[in-house]
Amino acid sequence: MSEPARRRRIYLMRHGSVTYFDETGKPFLPETVPLNEDGRAQADAAGHAFREAGLRFDRVIVSGLPRTVETAQRVLAASGQAIAPEVWPELHEIRGGRLSSIPAHELRRAFTGAFEGMVGEDQRFLGGESVGEMMDRVHPAIDRLRAQNDWDTVLLVLHGGVNCAILSLALTGQRLFLGGLSQAAGCINALDVGAQPLDWVVRFVNHLPPAPLQPGARTTTMEQLFEQYRRGR
Repeated sequence: MSEPARRRRIYLMRHGSVTYFDETGKPFLPETVPLNEDGRAQADAAGHAFREAGLRFDRVIVSGLPRTVETAQRVLAASGQAIAPEVWPELHEIRGGRLSSIPAHELRRAFTGAFEGMVGEDQRFLGGESVGEMMDRVHPAIDRLRAQNDWDTVLLVLHGGVNCAILSLALTGQRLFLGGLSQAAGCINALDVGAQPLDWVVRFVNHLPPAPLQPGARTTTMEQLFEQYRRGR
């Protein structure tokens, strides 16, 4: 009888909450925004959850945007682990375009279209990068990580869109993008990977340590951001 497949574990997080718009709806530069108070609490809660479970990471990978770096640093501090996060820029969030150039009647679709149903590769996020262009950089990065043999348990602290691309690949084994996979700020997903390309096991998705049942969640992140921006348009 053959031995069962040996799989490694990927803990995939979304960064903690940040503030993208001021009170008037004016956007901050998304490449620079830090965690807000809620985001810091979410990152700390995730770190405490990892510590209570006795989980140790061999490596930690971030996209390099401040919100992923700060989340990872707080998770590591709260879990009692001294690891220097690695920056993989190809795991940057899907890039938006200029909000001011989007006609008013196309705004809602520009905000939410990349996160509704089975999303076509040509769907652009806020008039910027397309879903297909994002997958062109994210999928090879995940293949590269899987080809490296120096880890058993890795933490990735990334972004809502990038996480959807990774989860979609794990769930379908195909180049598809499932936009309805909710990724709450500070959430944790767990995926196991084996040696074969299709050997993925999704253990859980969108676990939020401060409030795992998420009783008040009824809208998506992009729906919330659209309303914040619309108030100042």
